[in-house]
Amino acid sequence: MTKEKFRVGLGVSGGIAAYKAIEVLRGLQKAGCDVSVCMTSHATEFIQPLTFRALTDKYVLVDDYAPDNPDPIAHINFSQNIDLLLVVPATANVIAKFANGIADDFLTSTYLAANCPVLIAPAMNTEMWNKAATQRNIEQLKKDGVQFVEPVAGRLACETVGTGKLEDVEKIVETALNILSLVSRPSSLDLVGEKILITTGGTREAIDPVRFISNHSSGKMGFAIAEEAAKRGAEVTVVVGAVSINPPENVKIINAVSAEKMHEAVMENVENATIYVGAAAVADYRPKTVADNKIKKTDESLTIELERTTDILADVSKNRHNGLIVVGFAAETNDVITYASSKMERKNLDMIVANDVTRKGAGFGSDANQATIMTREKTSELPLMSKNELSNVILDEIIALRKK
Repeated sequence: MTKEKFRVGLGVSGGIAAYKAIEVLRGLQKAGCDVSVCMTSHATEFIQPLTFRALTDKYVLVDDYAPDNPDPIAHINFSQNIDLLLVVPATANVIAKFANGIADDFLTSTYLAANCPVLIAPAMNTEMWNKAATQRNIEQLKKDGVQFVEPVAGRLACETVGTGKLEDVEKIVETALNILSLVSRPSSLDLVGEKILITTGGTREAIDPVRFISNHSSGKMGFAIAEEAAKRGAEVTVVVGAVSINPPENVKIINAVSAEKMHEAVMENVENATIYVGAAAVADYRPKTVADNKIKKTDESLTIELERTTDILADVSKNRHNGLIVVGFAAETNDVITYASSKMERKNLDMIVANDVTRKGAGFGSDANQATIMTREKTSELPLMSKNELSNVILDEIIALRKK
């Protein structure tokens, strides 16, 4: 934790796991957080507000209209004076209300009014968790930027065994503190003087004048890094392949759709860079020959011979000039850490950002990502967060490398 005293709004909804919110509260307090509590009316049937009041020395909010409520617009003031809204446990009902903008009690009204990060730790029956409606609501909230500490498998209060058990208190507290560490980041121009060269998007390898081989990369991660680096004072150049979004402002754009063109653009510009971030999904193979005219559908099958493309990241690392920091990405579908570690070692990278593109809410085209950052000295597993938040964590790690 930093020296700053973080303010956490702890929302408790009506599930049997409500008692564990007390342990979460104590864990946050031990880490130096100032915690305020609100509860749904059903939560009070599992645990009394007096318990939380005794531990926080604060009024526990359940009903805006309660005669003893000291603040007539508490849901506004409560939501505007916290750095994180943490809901433990979150029932299927509360998740559904959040996802659909229903504000019929204090907690749901607070969620709608909040402009801080929101972290949800669900707990419910396995069938309720797996229900299509619940999963739709969760996906909607993830798209809205809400972060989750997902439930784990185990024996539930209803005596069934399956996913739905509240995650361990220690993991919930750790995730909350990780998010708060992002909130506390100073807005200083700590990248002034750095010249960052970034690649982003997918490449397209032509088969004929009409068709090409490509991948699902959207360019969002690379553009997010570029945007945040520019905000922090860096001079940013982005070599852009095929993307689905517009680039950020205040960065230089070089278009290079094929792996060959991207390689040329990178090697022409890397000499002037102090940091290189290879976030593009560059094709490993391309057609050995490209047809001059559109290939007609005449045969039952078509064989295309492929050849390796030039490895841009390896070339940059191999030919780096003194002081250049080289960062790679590893988008994997299995054995993520093993493959990423091997790639970092093989290509002599200073840092690699690895993620599982099959993970819900964190794959290609999503606005969020869940990654592991690896340097030669440490490995840091991060919770699901927006790509802009992840970009700042990556940039923080780059600054730490620079200081060394």
